[in-house]
Amino acid sequence: MRKNPMLAIFTTVFIDLLGFGILIPVFPLLITDGPFRVTPDSWSFAQGMIMLGWLQAIYPFCMFIAAPILGQLSDRHGRRPVLALSIFGTAIGYVLFAIGISTGNLPLLFAARALDGLTGGNLAVAQAAIGDISTHENRAKNFGYMGAAFGMGFIIGPYLGGKLSSPSVSFYGLFNTPHWFGATTPFWFAAIIALLNCTAVLTTFPETIKEKFHGGKIRVGQSLSNVVNGFKSDRLRVILLSSFMFSAGFTFFTTFFGVYLRNKFSFSSSKIGDYFAIVGLCIALSQGLVVGRVAKKLVDFKVLKFSMFGTGSMMLIYFLTPTTSSMYLYMVIPFFSIFNGLCMANTSSLISRSAEMGKQGEAMGIYSSVSSLSQVPAAVLVGYITTSITSSQPLIVASVCIGIAGLSFVLLFKPKYVSGVVGAADGIPVH
Repeated sequence: MRKNPMLAIFTTVFIDLLGFGILIPVFPLLITDGPFRVTPDSWSFAQGMIMLGWLQAIYPFCMFIAAPILGQLSDRHGRRPVLALSIFGTAIGYVLFAIGISTGNLPLLFAARALDGLTGGNLAVAQAAIGDISTHENRAKNFGYMGAAFGMGFIIGPYLGGKLSSPSVSFYGLFNTPHWFGATTPFWFAAIIALLNCTAVLTTFPETIKEKFHGGKIRVGQSLSNVVNGFKSDRLRVILLSSFMFSAGFTFFTTFFGVYLRNKFSFSSSKIGDYFAIVGLCIALSQGLVVGRVAKKLVDFKVLKFSMFGTGSMMLIYFLTPTTSSMYLYMVIPFFSIFNGLCMANTSSLISRSAEMGKQGEAMGIYSSVSSLSQVPAAVLVGYITTSITSSQPLIVASVCIGIAGLSFVLLFKPKYVSGVVGAADGIPVH
């Protein structure tokens, strides 16, 4: 790691998304009947969903507040100590969450997710470290490694969460998982991995910042300022509005879909983990195989004009899937993944090309803040719109939100500010 800091950065990002993915198959166990239910027996399913929504929302809210602060602290005190501190906080968050599950302590579950969110801004520090060590020639490649770590974490996280939370389940006929596996096991596993990563950063990761910044005060409200400045910008306003609605719709999907699979199709936590792992793998493949080919034919903003509607329509197909066979759920995955992968890659591309020269990093930070903020109301609302154990309202709302994102983009977006387009504000012609 001392010779190649990218290894530590890759591991940090991977573990961050691993922890996020591990939650997906475990959350349904917290509100449905079983040994790991943490809601009181007197609570209805709808009340449990409301609690689950708030529990999901507290993480992105705390990360929204804290990520820019951790970034500023890393400018002052170095990347290594802030990175290690944030990873350690993540590990403690996992431990507290496991204890909260085993004791049925709801306040402790919320405190654990809040702590994980407050220290979860290590992605921002990791991005800054990549910027420190990158040259003009390898910058894109290094950020590509970060994207790969992001994708791998989302693929492996749900899979591990499903397997580690399932006792006595056959592992492809090779062996059975131990009888003591349960909803807490994935979090103990993630905590151990995070602590090992923290130790590795402290002992082998070289400080990447050459000159520390000592002036000025820490701007506590930087995230809110980012969002306000973004929506004031003629260049970014429409893209951010569409991104906000798209991210909100996708949050409805990720927050609720595991519960939907368990209740409507009788998926076990292991099967839920497998399903989301397949979705993540297909999204990664679509970004690697499809996005590049489409980019040769169509510019990013033209792709978004149909990919957003495609993603929204796939949500509706999930809603219409009959309960008689889960085969249809798997048939939707490739199409959903292609449309979603196109949206993710081309939104990032368009944000970067629409930013003023020399301010691409700032624009991406604003985009990240808007995406985090959109997850908060979406996660909370999931519980309030889910009225019964078999209801599918969140899928309908997810489809509508993403449809609004596509409609607002088609009606409002003007390519005049996009670099590389004829008539763009910076005058760069298309090639």
